[in-house]
Amino acid sequence: MAGRADSTVLAGARVVLPTGTVENGRVIVEGTRIAGSAPDGARTVDLSGHWVVPGFVDIHNHGGGGASFATGTADDVLTGVRAHREHGTTTVVASTVTGETDFLARQAGMLSELAEQGEIAGVHFEGPFISPCRKGAHSEGLLRHPDPAEVRKLIDAARGTAKMVTLATELPGGIDSVRLLAEHGVIAAVGHTDATYEQTVEAIDAGATVATHLFNAMPAIGHRAPGPIAALLEDERVTVELINDGTHLHPAALELAFHHAGAGRVALITDAMDAAGAGDGHYQLGPLAVEVKDGVARLVEGGSIAGSTLTLDTAFRRAVTIDELPVEDVVRSISANPARLLGMYDRVGSLEPGKDADLVVLDAGFALRGVMRRGEWIVRPAGV
Repeated sequence: MAGRADSTVLAGARVVLPTGTVENGRVIVEGTRIAGSAPDGARTVDLSGHWVVPGFVDIHNHGGGGASFATGTADDVLTGVRAHREHGTTTVVASTVTGETDFLARQAGMLSELAEQGEIAGVHFEGPFISPCRKGAHSEGLLRHPDPAEVRKLIDAARGTAKMVTLATELPGGIDSVRLLAEHGVIAAVGHTDATYEQTVEAIDAGATVATHLFNAMPAIGHRAPGPIAALLEDERVTVELINDGTHLHPAALELAFHHAGAGRVALITDAMDAAGAGDGHYQLGPLAVEVKDGVARLVEGGSIAGSTLTLDTAFRRAVTIDELPVEDVVRSISANPARLLGMYDRVGSLEPGKDADLVVLDAGFALRGVMRRGEWIVRPAGV
């Protein structure tokens, strides 16, 4: 860990800007922000042979470093946040899992304090308002219909820091809850759903704008019953989350989503649980026991995939080297798009003057070599 750079020029790298990649580019950092010009005497750091991209923005993350956002203490949350920062995620939304409403409200209150301090970007409620048919790694006995009064209780508990609620919008109260969320400026996300195509279209028309981990925990596409995936992919109002860990999605599914939705409507996420950055072993996801083996998290009972152990630097590298997506498209999906969803694009999500100095340094093979957050090196590149 290093001190703050008051005035530094990062020079010689391929710099990915909203307008494209600049060869032999430079990023000027003054204090906590990106500057448009360098003052006299600014220190120059040679990053030749590297890439500099915006810090990653993760809108769906349950924890890491052995610590849980969903059930942990404030110190646990900070442990998980630090673990993901070391892998390039400079902005993270803390996601909960299904639990008793009163417990979730208390957890949201604690998380809101960390959001107010700038440690996290807000709160995402995944559950309890989801379908028992598509519950995944959520406790069926704790599931609820999306009663707007209960939804309102949770977003009120987050004290203005609630960013997203995942709903099975076909359940009783689902559409009214979508409208409630839209009215309060909270993202309504369709996920863990057994909805039909027509029901999903209704939810989108009511104000749903995100697909929670598209393809996972929802019906597959059928030629007579296209289901939610087709509706979510085809509508330009919807951003689709994708978990690019090689377990949740076949590369062809990822390619389908990028091709059909376009890079401007994809958000790469981790859906990480405690084991991200912490290794194999036994963990808890809410009340459920999880075993992580060879980096894949599954419920001890039933074997359902239980989140991921993914970090966004791995998702980035896979997207470029295995999926062969253009670097600029990957940057949009891992930084700019999620920043816009959160209403934070004026501060993060791209390397532009005036924004926070949040950036990631990658080598020629797209392995992470450096991370800066608000002008401070979290991971210092070799030789810097």
